[in-house]
Amino acid sequence: MLEQDEYALDDVDALRGLIAGHGWVTLVSAADAGPVVSHLPVLLENGRGCEIVGHLARADAERHRLGEHPVVVVVQGPHGYVSPTLYAAGPYVPTWNFVVAHLHGTPEVLGGDETFDVLRRTVDHFEAERPVPWRLESVPEYAHSLAPYTTGFRLRPDRIVGKQKLSQEKPRAVAERVITALGGDDPQRNPQLAAAMRQVVTADE
Repeated sequence: MLEQDEYALDDVDALRGLIAGHGWVTLVSAADAGPVVSHLPVLLENGRGCEIVGHLARADAERHRLGEHPVVVVVQGPHGYVSPTLYAAGPYVPTWNFVVAHLHGTPEVLGGDETFDVLRRTVDHFEAERPVPWRLESVPEYAHSLAPYTTGFRLRPDRIVGKQKLSQEKPRAVAERVITALGGDDPQRNPQLAAAMRQVVTADE
């Protein structure tokens, strides 16, 4: 990913918020036959850094040779198309605004007990907002019979590249018009992206 100072996202709290709010990630590694790509849920660990834990099918982990070499975990935040018709100024061309972070590092493969704990915590996390959350403990024998077919891991990133391209290079009035449109009734309305833009545009106030 092209790194540009004006779009850099390097605040640890902001990165943690991005990871915590977007737990469905893309895992990329390099194998002899070419790139290997998987999609999986992760959890942000407690603390000040951007350490994550996650799990994937054991067969997927074997394809990645997980734990043997560096990988990249892509955390995709709010994103969307921005039409130049929203600018009411110009000349401009269409663009795509987005928030993303790439976590680089070599994962630590977890043992059976730790993997099961990751599975349990993942379920608890994503069930938390339901009126009556489902628990893995409700099917203990079945859950334990499936767990060996999954691989848990921990990633302590040794490098993080964060980027938030949110029209911050545009005049304030232009950015405000985009925020209003995306947060309103525009055909391509995108409240999450509008909120992310608002945070950046008003950061210096």
